Amino acid sequence: MANDILTEKIPEKNTKEEAIITEITKQPEISKTQTSIFEIFLILASILLAIFLILFISFTIINVKSKKIISGVYIKNYEISNLTQEEASKKLNDIILSQIPEEIKLKHNDFETSISTKELNIQFDTTTAINSAYKIGRTENLLKNNITILKTKINKTHIPITLTLDTDTLKKQLQDISGKLPDTVKESSYYIEGSNLILTKGNSGAVVDVDATTKNIIEQIENFNIKNNNIEISTTQKSPSALDIDNIHSELYSEPKDAYFTQNPYCIYPSENGVDFAISIDEAKNLLKKDKEECSIPLKVLYPNITTSMLGNEAFPDLLSQYSTSYSTRDQKRTTNLKLAANKINGTVLMPGETFSYNKVVGARTISAGYQEAPIYVSGKVVDGVGGGICQITTTLYNAVVYANLDIVERSNHQFVPSYAPASRDATVVYGSIDFKFKNNRNYPIKIMCTVSNGIANFQIYGLRSNNDYEVVISNRVTGTTSNAIYSEAYKILKQNGQVISSTLLSQDVYKRH
Repeated sequence: MANDILTEKIPEKNTKEEAIITEITKQPEISKTQTSIFEIFLILASILLAIFLILFISFTIINVKSKKIISGVYIKNYEISNLTQEEASKKLNDIILSQIPEEIKLKHNDFETSISTKELNIQFDTTTAINSAYKIGRTENLLKNNITILKTKINKTHIPITLTLDTDTLKKQLQDISGKLPDTVKESSYYIEGSNLILTKGNSGAVVDVDATTKNIIEQIENFNIKNNNIEISTTQKSPSALDIDNIHSELYSEPKDAYFTQNPYCIYPSENGVDFAISIDEAKNLLKKDKEECSIPLKVLYPNITTSMLGNEAFPDLLSQYSTSYSTRDQKRTTNLKLAANKINGTVLMPGETFSYNKVVGARTISAGYQEAPIYVSGKVVDGVGGGICQITTTLYNAVVYANLDIVERSNHQFVPSYAPASRDATVVYGSIDFKFKNNRNYPIKIMCTVSNGIANFQIYGLRSNNDYEVVISNRVTGTTSNAIYSEAYKILKQNGQVISSTLLSQDVYKRH
């Protein structure tokens, strides 16, 4: 029985141990399953990582090696994606050329005008913009580059472009336009007309707001919006400046200046006339107060005590030349004309470089000026005309000028050889059409003196001799004749110490036969 008990208990012990052994035996089987799953996960993760790395590297290599701008990049509103820098530059420049016209059209109400774009020197900095576009996605950080590329592809990137132009020229053009507006302000003004000062009151009106209009134009250019668009001119209202009599008088008034000269160094300072109101300033102000758009203030000339022509021989110490012609004292009308013309010229002073005009100095030959009718040449005939005979004064002066070695600017011969001068030694004038002019080519002033008396018209030219002065000889001759014409020429010969220095052709003339 004891054996039975023993026998019965032993199996219980074995059963527990077996259970423990069984449990221990089962545990390794579960660990193997888990290990297999983990290994598979690791393998899959490695594969995915490898694929990602391959794609990442490939994407990076493609981006690095590509010379094109990435997708989604715009300059202003113009896409330059997948273009090289050269291609993008050409595209932008073509767009700019097509969008920037030769003229910018402007308007103000019904008024229209334009300004030239060539003068504005419009420049877009395409190079900087394209370089900025090309650098997108091209940093040293590869991961950042790829993220940037993806973001740009989705969201797009717009790069600005810098505009430069000559704003000073633009503003100057706009200021010029201001005066062309139909409703522009009319500024008050004044000017001298004859012996009167004319004052004109202005009116309020519009002027171009230069700064605002400039800003608007620049914005339109930046947005490529000026080709088919009339830009509105910004304006402001402006009142005219008030006329200030005191200031006007201060600007206008000038003291007369007496002529004077110095001998060491030799110099002549010519006289100058002054000018002033012929009425008081208070009277001028009262005229301006009247309800008139325009008023006139009389002026008076203030003459110097000593004019340039009054300077005597000390100021003009040397006789440079003289020439005389004779006339008949029996023709009183002609003599009167000679004296009138000569008196206009007598005492005339020419400064260095100044040009003498016979018609300007003598003036119109009219009855009111005192001229009388005397023989003149008209259409090949001798007829009476107002101022007849004064060409003798012209001729006499012409020869004196040549002998003084002054520059002849304008000279014409008569239709017929005159009685008072040989062929090619005469000079004719007709007021309003034919003039006699010469220039003071010397370094110092000259003075012209002339007298008409006792049948002699005499001209003398005074000045200051220099070491370079030459003896002047005039040589004239008839070169040919026909039944209807006389041909002649004259030369100016310069001599020094009896030796001929030069010979210059003065004139080649053709005269009609009587």
